[in-house]
Amino acid sequence: MGISSIISLFGGLGLFLFGMKYMGEGLELAAGSKMKDLLEKLTRNRVIGFLLGALVTVVIQSSSATTVMVMGFINAEIMDLAQATGVIFGANIGTTITSVLIALDVSGIAPICICLGAALLLYARKKKKRYIGQVVLGFGLLFQGLHTMSAAMSPLKDYAPFQNFIMHAKNPLLGFAVGVLLCAIIQSSSAAVGVLQALAMQGLMPLYFAAFIICGINVGSSTPPLLSALNAKNNAKRAAMIYLIFNVVGAVLFMPLTMLTPLTSLIETYVPNAMFQISLYHILFKVVTGVVLLPLVNLVVKWTYMLIPKQAHESAFRLEYIDSNMTGSPAVIVLQVDKEVARMADIVRVGLSEATEGLLRHDVSTAGDIRDREQVTDYLASEITSYFTKINALQLPSRVSRYIGCAFHVINDLEQIGDHTVRILMQNETCVEDGLVYSVAAKEELQEIYEMVLDVLNEAMVLFHNREITVEAWIDLRKRERKIIKKASLAQTNHMERLKRKECTFSQGLTFVEAINSYLRIVNHAINIAEAVGNESSAPFLRPEQN
Repeated sequence: MGISSIISLFGGLGLFLFGMKYMGEGLELAAGSKMKDLLEKLTRNRVIGFLLGALVTVVIQSSSATTVMVMGFINAEIMDLAQATGVIFGANIGTTITSVLIALDVSGIAPICICLGAALLLYARKKKKRYIGQVVLGFGLLFQGLHTMSAAMSPLKDYAPFQNFIMHAKNPLLGFAVGVLLCAIIQSSSAAVGVLQALAMQGLMPLYFAAFIICGINVGSSTPPLLSALNAKNNAKRAAMIYLIFNVVGAVLFMPLTMLTPLTSLIETYVPNAMFQISLYHILFKVVTGVVLLPLVNLVVKWTYMLIPKQAHESAFRLEYIDSNMTGSPAVIVLQVDKEVARMADIVRVGLSEATEGLLRHDVSTAGDIRDREQVTDYLASEITSYFTKINALQLPSRVSRYIGCAFHVINDLEQIGDHTVRILMQNETCVEDGLVYSVAAKEELQEIYEMVLDVLNEAMVLFHNREITVEAWIDLRKRERKIIKKASLAQTNHMERLKRKECTFSQGLTFVEAINSYLRIVNHAINIAEAVGNESSAPFLRPEQN
C-alpha cells in the first residue's frame, strides 16, 4: 500500500465525514426544529422518548448531537434525567441507520447526487429546496468518500503483513482497543463503522474480529458528549455518563456473547453481504442493549448520581438554565434563555415587593437582601448579554435572531427596574434615618400605585414568554400606563395639599415624590418590554409615535 493509496484513504475518509455531517445538517435545517419541538413535548413517557430519540437521530444523523441537545433540555429543566435517559437510549439506536445506508452501497449514483445536490444548493430560490440540495449533496459526497476509501484499501488484499494480521486477529481486547481508538480519532461511530464496511467490501474484515471492533467503536463514541460536558453543569455531565453507560453495558453484554456463542457465524450464514453483516451486528448491539436497559432507567439514573454526586446549592451568581459552554440547537437556546429571563424577572419582582413593603412599614431590615438581588440582576444581565454575543456567531434562524434581540431589550429593562428598586429602598432608608413617617393616605396611594405597576410588569412578562402581543393587549397596557400616570399625578397633588395643611414635612414629600417617580420609570420599562415583544413579532399596530 503506497503513499498515494494512503493519501486516497484519508481523502476518502475526509469526504465521507464531511458528507455525513453536511447531510445531517441539511436534514436538521429541513426538519430539525419540528423534531426538537416534538422531542420537547412528548418525552414524559420513557418509551415514547426512546422512540423519539431514535427518530430525531435518524433525522440529524448523530446520536452525539442528539445527546448534546438533550443536555440543553436538561439545563432548561424541560426534561429530567429519567426522561432524558430514554431519549439517549433511542438516539443510540437511531444512529445505526447510517450503517444500513452504507450497506446498500449506492456509490454508483454518488456523482449524480453530487451534481443534483450542488445544482439545488446553488440555484434554488426557496430555502427548503436548498436544504434538500444540501441533503442530496451530502449523501453523494458520503458515498463518493466511501468508494474512494474502498478503492484505496484494495491493495491491502495483496499485502502479506495485513493478511497475516487479519487471519490471526481474534483477540477480543485487541479488537476492542482498536475500535475505541478508531472512534476517538474519527469522533463518529457511524463513520468508524463505515470504515469497517469499506474494509469488508474488499473482503478484508472478518465479522468475528469486526464484532469486537464495533464494541470498542460504540464505547469510543461516548467521547464527543463527554468532551461537551467537561465544563458543563452536573446534570449535563450525568447525561453524557448515561450515553457512556449505555455503550459500556452493550460491550459487556456483546463481547462475551460473541466469544461464547455462534452469533457471528449465524449472521454470516443468513446474511451473505459482508457490509450488511457488520451493519446487522451494529444494529443488534444497539437494539438489544436498549431493550435490556430501558426498564432499568431509574437504576441508570442512580448510577449517574453515584458517579457525579449532588453538590451543595450553588451561589445565585450563576446562570441556572443557560450553559455558556454549550451552544446547542436554536430550539434549545430559546428554551434556556426563556427560563433564565423568567428567573431574572422573578428576582426583580421579589426585590420590588420587598422594597415597597419596607417603604410602607418604615422598615429597612431587608435592605441587604434587596441590594444582593440587584447585584444578581446585574450579574445575570451581563452574563446573558455575553452569551448572546457568543451565539450571535452562529447561523441562527431569523425567528431565533429576532427572539434574541427581543430578550436583549427585556434583560436591559429588567436590570433598569432593579436599579429603580434600589432607589425606592434609598428613599425608605432616608425616611428611617431621619424619622420621617408617611401618613396613612400617602401609604395607601403608594400601595395602589405599586400594585398597578406590578400588574403591568407581570402582563408584559407573560407577553414576552408567549412571544406574541395582540392589538387588544397593547391598547390595554397603554390604558393601564395612563391610569398609573394619572394616579401618580393625583398622589403628587394630594401631597401638595398635605404640605399646605402641614400634615407632612418637605423632606417627607421629597422622598414620597422620588418613590413615585421610580414607580413611573418602572412602568415605562414594563411597557418597553411589551413593545420589544411587538417588534419581535413585527406587530403592525406598533408605531414610533405610540412610544
